[in-house]
Amino acid sequence: MLSPLIWIPALSAAVIAFFPKLTSQIARWIAFAIAFLLLIWSIFLGSQFQLLNSDWQFQEYIPWLETLGINYHLGIDGLSLPLLILNGFLTSLAIYTTHPLTHRPRFFYTLILLLNAGISGAFLAQDLLLFFLFYEIELIPLYLLIAIWGGDRREYAATKFLIYTAISSILILAAFLGLVGISGATSFDYNPSVSNALPLATQIPLLLTILLGFAVKTPLVPFHTWLPDAHVEASTPVSMLLAGILLKLGAYGFLRFGLGLFPEAWSVLAPWFATWAVVSVIYGVIVAIAQTDMKKMIAYSSIGHMGYVLLAAAAATPISLTGAIVQMVSHGLISSLLFLLVGIVYDKTCTRNLNILKGLLNPEQGLPVIGSLMVVAVMASAGIPGMAGFVAEFLCFRGSFSVFPIQTLLCMVGTGLTAVYFLTLVNRAFFGRLPEALAELPPVKWSERIPAVILAAIIILFGIQPGWLISKSEATTSAMKVTPLNPPWKGGKLDFQFPPLPREG
Repeated sequence: MLSPLIWIPALSAAVIAFFPKLTSQIARWIAFAIAFLLLIWSIFLGSQFQLLNSDWQFQEYIPWLETLGINYHLGIDGLSLPLLILNGFLTSLAIYTTHPLTHRPRFFYTLILLLNAGISGAFLAQDLLLFFLFYEIELIPLYLLIAIWGGDRREYAATKFLIYTAISSILILAAFLGLVGISGATSFDYNPSVSNALPLATQIPLLLTILLGFAVKTPLVPFHTWLPDAHVEASTPVSMLLAGILLKLGAYGFLRFGLGLFPEAWSVLAPWFATWAVVSVIYGVIVAIAQTDMKKMIAYSSIGHMGYVLLAAAAATPISLTGAIVQMVSHGLISSLLFLLVGIVYDKTCTRNLNILKGLLNPEQGLPVIGSLMVVAVMASAGIPGMAGFVAEFLCFRGSFSVFPIQTLLCMVGTGLTAVYFLTLVNRAFFGRLPEALAELPPVKWSERIPAVILAAIIILFGIQPGWLISKSEATTSAMKVTPLNPPWKGGKLDFQFPPLPREG
């Protein structure tokens, strides 16, 4: 039941690529139909998902390279299911919002479908090297999507993304090979018990290697510098996928392969991770405030919002882990809406500069509907009650406060400052007198508004009824094994000096 989510988009991409007689419009609708079909299938799997079962469900196991210990092993749980549905949903919207006159359309839609297949495979893989394979597959399509359909500095941004992600991949692969090699495991199958036999002094370097690899993808400070460039140069559909689902691979890696494989080492390093989260949140907020490019401002805001996921993961309580999952989904929806709206503004005004834009909420000559939707998106990102962002941040902070009160309070300050730069964006771009240079803006068609309206409606829906999302993850987060803190400076197993950061709470 899970393999179609990987192989249908991959085979469909081959069909679009190798049938040159397909017109741009036909290729677009084929790609959209496939993505929408995958979304329906993932929702169907969610409807059949057993909420009280914390084990892997719908598992598929096929021996592959048995001599190397690599198998085709797929499964799904409460951590991967919401992200899988999010992948299908955002891929459908990205294809729908792609401009019909995009050059080289068949190649564009081929890469989008391959990207979807790689991401789904990464969320479903229950073999470490199989995960790594899918993690690598999504790298090339995204590189090409930025390098070919990006802005003026697209080659620089795409190359920078490629280099950073390649370093991320090397670190992750080294950690996986080290874990299996040192533990003496006979296969690369995902098995948390493999690390239990390792001494803490061995677990910590492996965990740090994994964390550094996924920190690049998330991204966290100081491994974030590729993200603003990639967002600014990427087209709107690619920015939606990059912020909405690609960054979630890094956060997913924290939970699945960091906390999931090394709970004991995680508990020792958790105070440092919580402090790292604070640095990312505060840095992202401060730099976002200083931006005048709307797209770059939203890109820096993503750094801060993904820091909440690391804070929640560091605390590793059932509530905070549920909050981490909800934060990933809500950020995926909100950031996609923000980038979509900025793309529409840029398409109509030919600028994203806040020093030029003004008065776009003008009901007669401006973009009133887009401005209203932007206000909704900004409120959601700032954590206003009634929106999905509030639910996610509340769960993260509620679950983390008892473990790391100081770090949680500092992250809450970051949430308050989020309102500063987003209100600045709305005030400068949408209020005031519309300049004469922007007095004759092209109208926004309803076909352009529909994706934004759908995203806004879902954000509000999850804000009012978050139980529909939370219920899918509660059993998994409750079952996650979290080792009580036993740091080396309090009689733990570690034999060498490790600079302590006192754990609060």
